[in-house]
Amino acid sequence: MTYCLGIISAHGLVMVADSRTNAGVDYISTYRKMFDFSVSGDRTILLCTSGNLSITQSVLLSIEQDLRATDVENLHSCHSLYEMACYIGQKLRQVQAREREWLEKDRIDASCNLLLGGQVRGQPIELYMLYTQGNFIKAMPETPFLQIGEIKYGKPILDRTLTFNTSTEDAVKAAILSFDSTMKSNVSVGPPIDLIVYRADSFEIRHKRTLHRGDPYLLRVRREWECHLKSACDRMPAIDWDTIEEPSLGEFSGFLNS
Repeated sequence: MTYCLGIISAHGLVMVADSRTNAGVDYISTYRKMFDFSVSGDRTILLCTSGNLSITQSVLLSIEQDLRATDVENLHSCHSLYEMACYIGQKLRQVQAREREWLEKDRIDASCNLLLGGQVRGQPIELYMLYTQGNFIKAMPETPFLQIGEIKYGKPILDRTLTFNTSTEDAVKAAILSFDSTMKSNVSVGPPIDLIVYRADSFEIRHKRTLHRGDPYLLRVRREWECHLKSACDRMPAIDWDTIEEPSLGEFSGFLNS
């Protein structure tokens, strides 16, 4: 299992991926999950992968072969992120069609997901999530982040903190907290964590870092987050066991929509 996250905003793009691959409790390896296919000054292309490693590696190898061939459609010849998503989706379907039958004979899950984020000159930043069938969805201002892999533990903090106008710096903080929450609850997600921040319209990746186990920043975030969570929990009002008040319909509806 792995965890990858993409956050899009008016200010830029944040992409984060862990590097842990779990094939059972006694076989845990480290594989890179984030890949940079950018062309400086023209286009920024970041790709994250999760799921069946043999499938995603085959897709990546096919993409790299096309880039070396130059006379076939490839990531650098596509005119938009949308075209790139269609292109990668087709690659995914081709590999799935070739391998799925043989994997399923041994009851091996062939599913996988990918995140594609970046910007082509003259166009806005975009972020897509590709499903194992090759189709995809796009992040929108109302839903400014997409996740793949082990998503459930890190989603609540993102739901509560992110908007399309969140600053890049605050988006990075939310992303790291999301990963910390996931690693705290699931041992199949872990360092090294690859982090890339892309500033809108720069067409250069100037902020790139790998956070290894024991990284002082990761340790500080975990320590301070746990401290603040405990403090906030302590300040919550205690339940009144003696007073029972039925909420009005309007109050109940407002709570659900908040």
